[in-house]
Amino acid sequence: MPIDPLDLRSGAVAVAIREARLIAVLRRIEPRARLFALIDDLAAAGIRIFEITFDGIDAAGDLTAVRARLASRPGDGNSVDARVGAGTIRSLEQLRAALDAGAEFGVSPVLDQEILEAALAAGLPFTPGAYTPTEADRAWRAGATFVKLFPGSSLGPSHVRELRGPLPEIEIIVTGGVERANAAAFLAAGAVAVGIGSALGRMSADERIALVASVRQKR
Repeated sequence: MPIDPLDLRSGAVAVAIREARLIAVLRRIEPRARLFALIDDLAAAGIRIFEITFDGIDAAGDLTAVRARLASRPGDGNSVDARVGAGTIRSLEQLRAALDAGAEFGVSPVLDQEILEAALAAGLPFTPGAYTPTEADRAWRAGATFVKLFPGSSLGPSHVRELRGPLPEIEIIVTGGVERANAAAFLAAGAVAVGIGSALGRMSADERIALVASVRQKR
């Protein structure tokens, strides 16, 4: 029986993303020991949504390992209620690898109708990329769980605000150039969440904790 996109939009993964409002985008972090160290630090700061981009050498292996790491954090044995998904999905092969690795959601920088349909058929919440109102509308009508506005840095918070005027039903996640200085502005403009990549790695532990607290307040 085909999956109803509305079910994915109201499902546990989508709800978790709306509640967290922050996705840690982890791109090609090697070796795995370095990835684990960052995951531990981010989880300790309160981050609960993680995206492993599938442009790395062993992204599927990283995703599987990160899921296991979060399920039972070393040292204290306490599990973390986290969601781990796959990003930069640009082919059906990558999508299949992500599904096999246990990805709980998928993200792409572009709108590829075939990939979106395959993800939805597999019951995977999927967020394709868009830059223009036409692309965002097409992705939403095709069943996207969220629409990724990318790259956010070249559009700015005002673009989110103006886009949501005529298209208020489209739930937007902004990524690409998002950092501490502009994350709150994107959320205030109407984004349901933001994705932050390398900027997270440059923050101190206290800065990460403050960021998590601030984005959850911007409702």
